[in-house]
Amino acid sequence: MADPTSYRPQTGEIPTNPGVYRFRDPHGRVVYVGKAKNLRSRLNTYFANPAGLLPKTHAMVHAASSVEWTVVGSELESLQLEYTWIKEFKPRFNVVFRDDKTYPYLAVTMGEKLPRVQVMRGERKKGTRYFGPYTAGAIRETMDTLLRVFPVRSCSPGVLKRAQASGRPCLLGYIDKCSAPCVGRVTPEEHRALAEDFCAFMGGEAKRFISRLEKEMAAAVAELDYERAARLRDDIAALRKVFERNAVVLAEDTDADVFALYEDELEAAVQVFHVRGGRVKGQRGWVVEKVEDATTPDLVEHLLQQVYGEDGDTQGRLPREVLVPVEPSNAQDLAVWLGGLRGAKVDIRVPQRGDKAALMSTVRENAEHALRLHKTRRAGDLTVRSQALQELQEALELPVPLLRIECYDVSHVQGTNVVASMVVVEDGLPKKSDYRKFAITGAAATDDTAAMHDVLTRRFRHYLVDKTAQVAASELESPEPDPAAKAADSADATVSDASIADTTTAAPRAKFAYPPNLVVVDGGKPQVNAAARALAELGVDDVYVVGLAKRLEEVWLPDSDFPVILPRSSQGLYMLQRIRDEAHRFAISFHRQKRGKAMTVSALDGVPGLGESKRKALLAQFGSVRKIKAATAEELMTAKGIGPALAAVIVTHFSAGGAGGAADDAMPAINMTTGEVLET
Repeated sequence: MADPTSYRPQTGEIPTNPGVYRFRDPHGRVVYVGKAKNLRSRLNTYFANPAGLLPKTHAMVHAASSVEWTVVGSELESLQLEYTWIKEFKPRFNVVFRDDKTYPYLAVTMGEKLPRVQVMRGERKKGTRYFGPYTAGAIRETMDTLLRVFPVRSCSPGVLKRAQASGRPCLLGYIDKCSAPCVGRVTPEEHRALAEDFCAFMGGEAKRFISRLEKEMAAAVAELDYERAARLRDDIAALRKVFERNAVVLAEDTDADVFALYEDELEAAVQVFHVRGGRVKGQRGWVVEKVEDATTPDLVEHLLQQVYGEDGDTQGRLPREVLVPVEPSNAQDLAVWLGGLRGAKVDIRVPQRGDKAALMSTVRENAEHALRLHKTRRAGDLTVRSQALQELQEALELPVPLLRIECYDVSHVQGTNVVASMVVVEDGLPKKSDYRKFAITGAAATDDTAAMHDVLTRRFRHYLVDKTAQVAASELESPEPDPAAKAADSADATVSDASIADTTTAAPRAKFAYPPNLVVVDGGKPQVNAAARALAELGVDDVYVVGLAKRLEEVWLPDSDFPVILPRSSQGLYMLQRIRDEAHRFAISFHRQKRGKAMTVSALDGVPGLGESKRKALLAQFGSVRKIKAATAEELMTAKGIGPALAAVIVTHFSAGGAGGAADDAMPAINMTTGEVLET
């Protein structure tokens, strides 16, 4: 690892012009490419205080051993040169958008002498036009329908060679689903024109072809060629079937690409809907690892560079309008660059209202689902899970394999309704039957560190009790303990059960007898030290503790002044983040449940024998709790379902200062839905 001060250029040597710079490692490989309006100002930020850089930038400047720059004439030129170098060098610390391979694409191999229509997955190939993605059933049906009108070759290279050698076309040639260029029915030029028409139709020019076929059908009818007219009629019906399958989302003259993204601390998912003629003609997705300090505008800029800088974009051409969630960096220069690629003006806009904003919301929802699916699939892969557990064990220098990991998170709103969650992962997979909830009250609810100490103390105290019980049960030959000792043990177990009685979801059993190898807490150094202190006080010395701080995703160890920084692409970091997010979700769910119950609590809840339906009947009859308290037994009996015995119980409950009696007299009645103070 190089010291940035060893290759820092003199400030006076760096020009103040716009330009593009490259960081290289000791082997001469480019590890990062960036652009700047002012090279001197930008490069000085890397060397002024390397210790204060974010972890990913810190790793980049220490991985590099030299920096060089190129001055350009304008910011537009720097944009073009940056994209060219990123594409050429593929630097490891630059954002790279990787295609979503979830769905198949309809592809046309325009780079071949005889273009072929086929369903493709995997890496994109140069000279091939892609449309989609589609679901597996829809893409086969679309392809089969269009080959009737555009009989482009769809056979494999082996079938093509056999047909050329034998002089006979394949079955598709006989049923008019292929123009059979292999046997000379059409020339290669005529076949390529068919392929171009196929791409144009898929690119949104359906009306042009339908109108042309309608004119040909009318001419055939005028010539009394009814057989040809019938074939053209069926072709028109086939094209309309494909065309109408896409819903109209915008005005019919709208050609636009609608981009949206959904991101977290480590990754971002991007989706784009290709709208042609007001209809969604295709969809495409990417997932990007955030390996550089890129803001959302920077991500959008890099996205548009990569998508439209590729040879042969999804629709074969740039649209007039590009809709994005936020305005990209250097939006004006980027629009000029895209206009040069298209040969006409390109508008980059952020929709604020109307149909375009609504469609943007739909695209963003797709991006959110794509990111969740991406993370779920990474979590479900056995090889990835094994790699993640191994990386964690090595990075934390633990002597035992991480067979079981427990993660804890505390949730509250300004210190109210404090709760905590425990989630469990075994062999890299969640074990939901072992999830636990904790309600925290008293002094432990004063701050997060006290709450974390309380939760860990309660969890591992119960573990020790269960462990002792199991050891005692296994010693079958030991004598029966005396009654006094047995009573003491029973009392201790009762106290322990009472401390977590409201916090578990499982039936009474040895709930915590199986200890984790690693405890993960959501937080930094204070939370980690509080958790470690709780374990030390209980004498638990075979469980390791770490904390995952959310802001920079650094891993903290007990009594450590510096965190452990895992690589951003580390599978171990992904696993820690998933566990932490699951603990946060579980805690939030319990907190909302508890907060909802607290907001709807009533003085009537503590009345023995008064159920929900009878409470509603009383409130409907009297209008407020205060009037119910002031009512006599005879007046209470006028409410539906309230008999003499229950009326007497209600009067006795409130007259004796029962739950909500004197205390509620001093408090106004509140409508918890509207916040209105009710009149009495």
